[in-house]
Amino acid sequence: MRVLIAEDDAVSRMILKRAVEKLGHECIAASDGLEAWETYLANPEVDVIISDWMMPKLDGLALCEKVRGYEGKRDGYPFFVFLTALGDKKHLLEGMQAGADDYLSKPLDREELGARLLAATRVTSLHRQLNSQKRELERLNFELFKQARRDPLTKLGNRLRLREDLETLSARAECYGHSYSALLCDVDYFKLFNDTYGHLKGDDVLQKVAEVVMRTFRTGDTSYRYGGEEFLAILPEQTLESAAVAGERLRSALEDLAIPHEGSPHGIVTVSCGLAELASGEKKTIDDLLKEADTALYEAKERGKNNVVVFDGRLPTTGNPEGQEAEGA
Repeated sequence: MRVLIAEDDAVSRMILKRAVEKLGHECIAASDGLEAWETYLANPEVDVIISDWMMPKLDGLALCEKVRGYEGKRDGYPFFVFLTALGDKKHLLEGMQAGADDYLSKPLDREELGARLLAATRVTSLHRQLNSQKRELERLNFELFKQARRDPLTKLGNRLRLREDLETLSARAECYGHSYSALLCDVDYFKLFNDTYGHLKGDDVLQKVAEVVMRTFRTGDTSYRYGGEEFLAILPEQTLESAAVAGERLRSALEDLAIPHEGSPHGIVTVSCGLAELASGEKKTIDDLLKEADTALYEAKERGKNNVVVFDGRLPTTGNPEGQEAEGA
């Protein structure tokens, strides 16, 4: 272990330091409480502090309180031992209440010191183990948090992640006037693909589409699996013109994969995309934005699929306002 000694008497400090080192521990010595505190801050590996009670600049009681107040800001638990010639129980109790773990009486008894350091070894080892388990638990909880918000097939965000992100986007749009574009895309004739090639092949297609989606958009853009074969991308601070370029890049990239689809008139797997914009200062909700993107997607389907359509400002009065394909589309 690494032991920090705080002792203002030079002879006592030297005797204690040598005794600690003979017991096989690394030792750092400080001549007053303030130096001990600064040494402790500079040495995160300190396991044990043995401190005199009466010291200049910062006494042992104040040092103990500062050390305990610093817990949680570094790994490990420093085992604190008071070294004092004061024999009355009042001071011992006061020290324990301040956060000390044990005490040693002057003059120093080496066997007593060895027993205290043995107890400190067990306690600090237990705390290291608990801290390690805590960090692992935090890591696992974070992984579970991410997994709960990730679509298991495509690895894109799922509806839970979308709902949380949309709440944030809505607040930013309202408070700071941020603008967003939404791109909603759908795999064309996907039911026919599943009927022809099977659902496992259909899952492969969805994964390939998701890979293209992740490659197409910028780091600050967020992508989600919106439905069965629908994907949504939210593009912050991007105009309809630049979003349309991204949408065309996505459509073209999937077309270039040339995944065979004998049920499609194109002969390959394609996507249709609908785009809408929430401009800065515009009195429109995120829900309105998604409805408009869905309307544009429906229009892309109506125009023969495998294309990108930008919302033109008109919501449909007939047809399919939810953008759902007809049977076999």
